[in-house]
Amino acid sequence: MNDILPILLPILAALVVIGGLVPVLMKARRSGTLYPGTRDANDPVQPPAGGGTLLEDRPVQAPERKAPDGVGLEGLETEVPDDVAGLETIPVETPQPVEGRLTRLRERLVKSNNVLGKGLLALLSSDKIDENVWDEVEETLLLADLGTEPTMQLVDALRERVKVLGTRSPEQVKALLREELIKLVDPTMDRSLRIERHADKPAVMMVVGVNGVGKTTTVGKLARVLVAEDKDVLLGAADTFRAAAAEQLATWGQRVGVPTVKSDVDGADPASVAYEAVKAGIEQEVDVVMVDTAGRLQNKVGLMDELGKVKRVIEKLAEVDEVLLVLDATTGQNGLNQARVFAEVVNITGIVLTKLDGTAKGGIVVAIQRTLGVPVKLIGLGEGADDLAPFETEGFVDALLN
Repeated sequence: MNDILPILLPILAALVVIGGLVPVLMKARRSGTLYPGTRDANDPVQPPAGGGTLLEDRPVQAPERKAPDGVGLEGLETEVPDDVAGLETIPVETPQPVEGRLTRLRERLVKSNNVLGKGLLALLSSDKIDENVWDEVEETLLLADLGTEPTMQLVDALRERVKVLGTRSPEQVKALLREELIKLVDPTMDRSLRIERHADKPAVMMVVGVNGVGKTTTVGKLARVLVAEDKDVLLGAADTFRAAAAEQLATWGQRVGVPTVKSDVDGADPASVAYEAVKAGIEQEVDVVMVDTAGRLQNKVGLMDELGKVKRVIEKLAEVDEVLLVLDATTGQNGLNQARVFAEVVNITGIVLTKLDGTAKGGIVVAIQRTLGVPVKLIGLGEGADDLAPFETEGFVDALLN
């Protein structure tokens, strides 16, 4: 036995060392997990040289740091700029006037792959409009995401008017279709943005939506719209879960000379960042504070509850005048399901519909408005910095009908 001990002791010592290393190595493996990131094509923040990975829109594994409603975290390391000094690292651009945007966006919609207006005009200008034609009209409208109820309403109205008119010249058919489409899109809805400063506080706007619809890009583009209207704007980077989200938003702001309130702490409480942004907006007497929020899946109860908390915390300081829901027009009816859930958590006041130039489904405008009872206020028809503009009912219908 004494002869074996000298051999066993080194082996036992090695096993002890290896046993201690295994948990450490396993822990390092878990904490080092990276998720492939996605970048918006219009993201002004460039990825690191030589590539790299970014975290997706999901919570960063950071220490839990909660703040009670209406109270900012002490030591949050939130950057609250006193003014726009120091933003000259990126040349300040002059945003295009809103009128110029509208003209260009209408031209893009006319040139897009729009089968809604063109298809309906072709069908209704047929020599003979029988049941087969009306079935095709109905199918075209449903494929354009108009929705069942609005589709039946439009088909019934067109049937009756074509029957009474007794003629089907292309000019008359187009006029009839234009009138009925305008009624469906509803020109009576108030599509103005609530961006007027109150007596002693700024107007406050929240921008919400699911992952990947381009909320941060939309906030940046909308900041350009407001600057073009001579508004004094401050941005709040309350998307604290996505890597580089705050830097992306700050870069958008710098391009038009707008300051951004953000935290340097990964996974910081979004409500606290939003609170500090609104507080800074009040102190600096700006016209509008825009708060960018993290993307969240509508079926994730915890994340949706957090969104409600962000709004409640802001309201400790100022009224939330506008809650814009960003939707991707290409998602069709799935966008309606998203809209319903967000409307239950926060009081949606308007819709921003992006990627409308890349889809033939223009009917989604009507379907969303019918679902929520709130108007589409802004549309995006491209990836350029100034490709966001206020929605105009008649201009939209005229573009559909070319």
